Amino acid sequence: MGLFIGTGVGSAYARARRGWADYQTVKKTVPGARRTAWLLIKVATTKIGVIALLLVGAVAYAAVGSDGEPAPTPTPSPSATPSTRAGR
Repeated sequence: MGLFIGTGVGSAYARARRGWADYQTVKKTVPGARRTAWLLIKVATTKIGVIALLLVGAVAYAAVGSDGEPAPTPTPSPSATPSTRAGR
């Protein structure tokens, strides 16, 4: 009878010890994982910020236009020329 009770208690104790060891291992790795997660978030937000600034700059440049090129002049169409009548 003692053998059955001892086996049950012993296996429960071994399971509890393994669980406690696993808990301690994970508890020690959480700060490192937290630092890694924040680092990845910083990298992603930095990339998104740079891309957003480049897009805003491109839109602003396109809205203002460049100063080096003259504005195009409209070409007269043939129907827009005034016609003269002889005799008047």
